[in-house]
Amino acid sequence: MVIDGVKVVAEPEITEEEIREIVAAEQQLWNRKGKELAAVQLTIHGDEIEVKAVERSPIRRVRRITGYLSTEDRFNSSKQAELADRCAHS
Repeated sequence: MVIDGVKVVAEPEITEEEIREIVAAEQQLWNRKGKELAAVQLTIHGDEIEVKAVERSPIRRVRRITGYLSTEDRFNSSKQAELADRCAHS
């Protein structure tokens, strides 16, 4: 199930109304922290509902040039040129 762009996995005993309330509360919490909610898993434990939430995070590419790991935006012009000149070996 997807609610407001958030993937939700919930046990069948949890009503859709409860799910919507929990997702809305989690979105507010994450937005206050400046983060974006990607997914929520709801599990019943006795009288409580356990909420596991996952942040939406863009995939970043980390490269190794001369032994140092870094993202491409942190390379100087020489390292960027070295990266552009590389050829892929299959």
